[in-house]
Amino acid sequence: MPNKDIGAKLQHPRRSLGNRHRSQAQKFLSISDSQKSNIDWAEQSAKQAVLHDFTHPENWRVLLNVKIARNDQNGIKAVLQDLFLVLGRDPELLEKIDQMDLVINGKKLFESALKIDPLDPDDWWSSVQSKKDVESFRERVLKLDFRDPRANILFARRLERLLDGGHEDMYLELNSILLSQRPSNHEAWDRMGKLHERRNEMDKAWLCYDQAETHMPSSKAREMFRKRMEDGIDGKKKKSWQAPSIESRMEFLQRMEKMASKPEIKEDLEEKVGKEEISEFERAVDYFENGRINEAFFIARRLATQGDNGALELAKKIKLEMDEDD
Repeated sequence: MPNKDIGAKLQHPRRSLGNRHRSQAQKFLSISDSQKSNIDWAEQSAKQAVLHDFTHPENWRVLLNVKIARNDQNGIKAVLQDLFLVLGRDPELLEKIDQMDLVINGKKLFESALKIDPLDPDDWWSSVQSKKDVESFRERVLKLDFRDPRANILFARRLERLLDGGHEDMYLELNSILLSQRPSNHEAWDRMGKLHERRNEMDKAWLCYDQAETHMPSSKAREMFRKRMEDGIDGKKKKSWQAPSIESRMEFLQRMEKMASKPEIKEDLEEKVGKEEISEFERAVDYFENGRINEAFFIARRLATQGDNGALELAKKIKLEMDEDD
């Protein structure tokens, strides 16, 4: 799991540093036959290139080429698995890895994946040519896994292109899925709140701003929203503003919990939970201890909304771990 410094680099890819390390990797790889140590330097530089900028396909390509030059089947598999993690842990792609001689076919699989799924959001958007393509993308997002922060960032950028293309309702639907799997993205909550506000969906806007401020208290998102409501949109007449009811907040958090759930990580814990009579608080603790951190967070927040102080403390504890992982 990446530490906080690496997490910051993942959230803000540094293309110039990625380019520099890739250039070094390519140079060392080109002379690797003349001196064995050069391929070690090539691999080290290629890894740094991907670390600093996972959004550039050439960085992945040079790292893959190094692994192929080493005839490193396991290394090629690791590179492809990591790339497919960034592409949303697509089960179809992951299944193909175990079916191939990757020294021979790894590059073909890599190029095929990026042709279908370009890392650059503009290249991706240019490949979306029809209403059918848009609907196909929606269906993919509904089944993919975005717990890896890089995947979340990559698909968030794609959703921005979707929004710019006029697909507002779909953006709101799919962005909620991304946020359910990475709720600490306060900027995305804030953007979605502003969109709901523009659509005059004030309760939904407040719920998004509430999440934004939960994860970044200094944002003052709720306070600023309340002030806008009380001042009136036209600045002429003040009006009272009532935050959504506790029932509405609970329903929202329960919906986010369901979206955060992924079937492939549920089986063992669901069996345990199904056999034992446990409280919702205990279920949140179980989820937290078993790595289902996002679901645990939304359960704890929902219980805290009802005045459960133990759940409030658990939500704070989970948030601290989210902050460390981001």
